[in-house]
Amino acid sequence: MPTYSQSSDSASESLTLEHLPELNHRHLTSSASTNSELIADVQNGTLNAAEMHLLTAETQSAGRGQHGRSWQSPRGNAYLSLYHPVHIPVSGLLSLIIGVELAKMPVIQVLNEQLQMQGLTPIGVKWANDLGFYQGQSQSQNQSQSQSALDSADVHNTELNQQTLPFNKLAGILIEPVSQAGKLVGLVIGVGLNVQSTPKLTAQTSEGMSYQAISLQDIVETLQPKAQAASLPSLRVLYQQMSKALMAAMTRFEHLSIEKPTGHRYYLDSFLKQFDSMDALSELRLRVTQEHNGQTNILTGYACGIDTHGCLQLRQDNGKISALFTGRIDVIQTT
Repeated sequence: MPTYSQSSDSASESLTLEHLPELNHRHLTSSASTNSELIADVQNGTLNAAEMHLLTAETQSAGRGQHGRSWQSPRGNAYLSLYHPVHIPVSGLLSLIIGVELAKMPVIQVLNEQLQMQGLTPIGVKWANDLGFYQGQSQSQNQSQSQSALDSADVHNTELNQQTLPFNKLAGILIEPVSQAGKLVGLVIGVGLNVQSTPKLTAQTSEGMSYQAISLQDIVETLQPKAQAASLPSLRVLYQQMSKALMAAMTRFEHLSIEKPTGHRYYLDSFLKQFDSMDALSELRLRVTQEHNGQTNILTGYACGIDTHGCLQLRQDNGKISALFTGRIDVIQTT
């Protein structure tokens, strides 16, 4: 088991990882946003843009998610941002690769084995930036803590959730480019993982999305109703697993980029096969809402994986398969 440093510069226990010195890890009691702070430190030269940097925090006062949404950051969860230098173009596959590597973390794999043994839906990767799962009504009854989030929504959102199946969101991924003098020098990859605390989503904080928060502890309690918090790894161990997953994802993405000009598909086909086995949307019926130039376009059909560019493939009722770069995803409940 790796060792961890115990710093005395904070009132709380330091979670700085000693076993991965190449990450230049810094842990904070509180941060406005680990992504924002890391980006600023690289851009202004405080941190060397040619090296990797890892920033973690016990809580965030202004955590950010996709499309400018807020990310609630109560204590007891993992908030991690990794700066990684890049010298290759970034594609939509990257967030999916990161999702797959995070889903391969030991803590997720152990829980998934137990979920599947009990006939429950495993944690998967939801296109394009989330980890979690959709569940049927029988499983929803076991998630009273998460279900309370729906009870606090307004009439519009209640109506929406009657028509759709909410996504149980365990983790979110936010990838942001970092530039110096107008040139891309690297990426900051932010991951928020709900561990002990389940954010209480209201009509305002859910921001119109048909999802609800869930934590690792919620899942443990579903599997073992009398389980204690000690059943989960410590935050230090989780930071170790998460940081290793992000480094593995960047290596995998680099392999794909090197392979692409050769015309070979060994790494790509291997990834696509692995993603298919972890796809949280696989064969679910979707309603996809797209906004373009002030116009709203709604497509319905069944999810059928991703293409070689990382686009979501939607098999519409007329048999046509559309590749989607963006859009709001709602899963239509077909009981």
